[in-house]
Amino acid sequence: MKTDRILSIIRIAALVLICLTCLVPFYVLLVLALNSPSRIFYEGNIFVPDFFFSNFIEAWHESRIGQAMVNSAIITSGTLALAIVLGGLAGYAIARRKTRFNKFVFGLLLSCMMIPGIINTVPLYTLMRHLHAVNTLYGMILVCSTLALPSAVFIYSTFISSLPMELDEAAVLDGCTGCSVFWRIIFPVMKPATASFVILNGFGIWNNYSQSVFFLQSRSKQNIPQALSVFFQQFGGADWNMMAATATIAIIPVVAVFLVFQKQFINGLASGAVKG
Repeated sequence: MKTDRILSIIRIAALVLICLTCLVPFYVLLVLALNSPSRIFYEGNIFVPDFFFSNFIEAWHESRIGQAMVNSAIITSGTLALAIVLGGLAGYAIARRKTRFNKFVFGLLLSCMMIPGIINTVPLYTLMRHLHAVNTLYGMILVCSTLALPSAVFIYSTFISSLPMELDEAAVLDGCTGCSVFWRIIFPVMKPATASFVILNGFGIWNNYSQSVFFLQSRSKQNIPQALSVFFQQFGGADWNMMAATATIAIIPVVAVFLVFQKQFINGLASGAVKG
């Protein structure tokens, strides 16, 4: 009994230490963002900032991070919506109709997941130029959807394969067509798989830089990683307080979304793992 208690205390202490270690970079970032421009970080009490909130106001206007947030939100939501709909339909067809053609397409999509997205940038850029979609938000949505679609098909087909065929048969007996079976019966049940897909791909789409630097060239179309990169290059390490304030503003939406939907995220991952 005493040994179990000691082990429990050690585990708790280890978890607390890990959490504190993860929080240290964020605390340093926040202290830098709240320090006055004239203060050197290691002067005075390094754990207590100056609470110089003007850094955030100036960083908001100088970096244009607000427009970048709107662009990132449009790209992320549009990509996830398109990938969920197309991936769900394709996953349903592959899971329920195991023909040779469907198996070939599924294998082809799995092989695409093994290829880094940056390798496809040149042919994608050529294609997007012909579609007049370079430097447009909808063009970036199409690019990100193309890269996320294999993952969506894999997650949905695996999840739907674990569902009993009796669901489809009962819906057909009630008068549903193949399309209505998916939208009325299967799609509502796919919430755990959808949550898993959103978690695994949403943050990557939000923070996409490798493709956006090619396809979003004007300042008004840049997403958050591009806006931060341009802003950091502008200051060139001369004003750490402004750069820290801009980075703090940039991570607020992601942290807020996670805090609001953390229960749904965790339940989605757990349910998806059980179903898979």
